[in-house]
Amino acid sequence: MTESDQSLEMKPAALDATRRFVRVTGERAGGFVEFDFAIGEPEIFAELILARDAFAEFCATNAVEFLAATETNAGEGTPDDFNWRLGDATHTRFR
Repeated sequence: MTESDQSLEMKPAALDATRRFVRVTGERAGGFVEFDFAIGEPEIFAELILARDAFAEFCATNAVEFLAATETNAGEGTPDDFNWRLGDATHTRFR
């Protein structure tokens, strides 16, 4: 392997799987909480919905770090191809 090949060699990223993140994204009728849950990297998450009591238990069990809410698609009527959430599918028709 040459020196230039070594610089292209893939190395695994450091991932701390003990860190858990939650970002509350909304609330629904009936006391349901919409939130993003991530392990290790806050940018890679699953969108979840739980009842308020179950959400509190989930957060305590996972010892989560709460992240600030973000505004996605601020001022836009329609999400673009790369900037949308699963929850948007109930309100928007995608191409």
